[in-house]
Amino acid sequence: MSRLIAVFLIPLAMLALSGMPARSQDAKPPYEDRLIRLSEIVGSVHYLRTLCMGVDEGWRSRMQALIDVEAGEAARRARMIAAFNKGYRSFASVYRNCTDAAVEAEELYRKEGLELASEIIARYGN
Repeated sequence: MSRLIAVFLIPLAMLALSGMPARSQDAKPPYEDRLIRLSEIVGSVHYLRTLCMGVDEGWRSRMQALIDVEAGEAARRARMIAAFNKGYRSFASVYRNCTDAAVEAEELYRKEGLELASEIIARYGN
C-alpha cells in the first residue's frame, strides 16, 4: 500500500503546488527547503530502487514533471536538479550492488519522502 501511495504522491504534490498563487521571481516560497529535500530524496530513491529492482520506475521523469511545475526560474530549477543529483550520487558512490542496507535505506528515504510530500500538500496545497 505504501508503494502505491509513494508512486502517486509526487503527481499529487505537483497538482497541489500548481494551484499555488503566483509569486515574484525573487520570492522564495515557504516550502522551498522542503521541496529541495524532497528532490534529494527522489534522487536517492531513484538510484536505490533501480539498483535493487533492476527496473527504472520513472522517478526521474516524475522529478522532471515536478521541476516543470514548480521551478519557473533558472536558479530554482538548478537547485532542484542539483538536489536530485546529490541524492542519486550519494548512494551511487556507496552501493554498487543491492544489499540489505540499500533496501533499508530506500525504505527509510521513501518513508521520509512520503511524509515530506504529504506535509507540503497539507500545509501549502489548495
